[in-house]
Amino acid sequence: MQNFDNLINGEWHAGASYSANTNPSNLGDVLGHYTQGDATHVEAAVAAATAAFPAWSTGGIQARSDALDKIGNEILARREELGTLLAREEGKTRAEGIGEAARAGQIFKFFAGECLRLSGEVIPSVRPGIGIEITREPLGVVGLITPWNFPIAIPAWKIAPALAFGNCIVMKPADLVPGCAWALAEIISRSGIAPGVFNLVMGRGSLIGDALVNHPGIHAISFTGSVGVGRHIAIQCATKHKKVQLEMGGKNPQVVLDDADLNQAVELSVQSAFYSTGQRCTAASRLIVTEGIYPKFIDAMKARMAKIQVGDALAQGTDIGPVSSGSQLQQDLEYIEIGRKEGATLAAGGERLKLDTEGFYMSPALFSESVAGMRINKEEIFGPVASVIRVKNYEEALATANDTEFGLSAGIATTSLKYATHFKRHSQAGMVMVNLPTAGVDYHVPFGGRKGSSYGPREQGRYAQEFFTVVKTAYTLA
Repeated sequence: MQNFDNLINGEWHAGASYSANTNPSNLGDVLGHYTQGDATHVEAAVAAATAAFPAWSTGGIQARSDALDKIGNEILARREELGTLLAREEGKTRAEGIGEAARAGQIFKFFAGECLRLSGEVIPSVRPGIGIEITREPLGVVGLITPWNFPIAIPAWKIAPALAFGNCIVMKPADLVPGCAWALAEIISRSGIAPGVFNLVMGRGSLIGDALVNHPGIHAISFTGSVGVGRHIAIQCATKHKKVQLEMGGKNPQVVLDDADLNQAVELSVQSAFYSTGQRCTAASRLIVTEGIYPKFIDAMKARMAKIQVGDALAQGTDIGPVSSGSQLQQDLEYIEIGRKEGATLAAGGERLKLDTEGFYMSPALFSESVAGMRINKEEIFGPVASVIRVKNYEEALATANDTEFGLSAGIATTSLKYATHFKRHSQAGMVMVNLPTAGVDYHVPFGGRKGSSYGPREQGRYAQEFFTVVKTAYTLA
């Protein structure tokens, strides 16, 4: 069985121990053993990045662009291989894994272009004979802490802009999914980027993450993960005057109005709530349905859910793979019991499944007759669990949709231009979908939310420069 090490200053470094990377579809399938780094690895990686920063940040933009384009091309050429690795490691279906790998490649190619589109302003001063230049410069060494649910796309959308704008990187992937991060690091290591510009340190978040956040040589932290960890990072960064970018939880609403196309509303609700095993921060776990269509919607959802095939992520015909880990499965099943005790009706699913291989399988769960104040409608479950809330009209639907501490994504199913337009303006979410699933976004536009879901500048697209650069204003006497 192969061992996989950390990448520091262009070389592979072993830690004191290794952790098995296990397939959640088949617990007997071990992908490899990945090293567990410690604070000394962080120290070495930050030192390497610091040393590499002067040349990388001021070097030619064509070389940067070429390197990012090369990375993107290799990811795209290997997307089936990488998608299969992703499916084995995280539990997404192979088709979803291939799609995610392709998205990662496209992100790198997009930012290869952004290297050549760096811009600023030259404007006159209010004082005669003085010129002003406004430019953007890289931050320095940035720490990237990435989650387990998108193990190649989210690292890509942090790494690519960080490199494009001239920063150096120390990245810590989620301990649950080191395989995709290691594969991405290996590709980057052969791209022509100088040693030390990109460094990978795998290991426990409580050890590696804290070391990154508290290291004086790290100038900024970009984090995607849980709300609790994100808030802790925000406090730590504030006390150390580090720039911080957080993408955290969601409790996303999908509104279905009486005038909606029923088949369309059901399909987008199933896609939003259950695909990728519901393990997307943009998943819709609150289905807010007006009373005129409510009975038909419940019946149609149950009929559609009966056709969902849960199985091995690599098997042909699988719609939904396993939950990513035993602890996540246990959390999902505990919320099923919480919903029952709160008085909601388990209309479909919610059972632990025994299949041909031992894995973390459960049937997607749908609660009906739930109310907005229940825990299942307030707390992020992060699994294939959705609840339906009955409301009287659009106005109550909008109020219920906004009644959450989160604000990442929100959707509405309606044929009314009036209501669609009003919802886009008044939904308290960073991203709004009309007659589309709440999960599923493009790579060239900004990603992020409001309230407790996000903090700091947006990710992706041209808006990524807001985090990964600092603005400088220079005055010159003519």
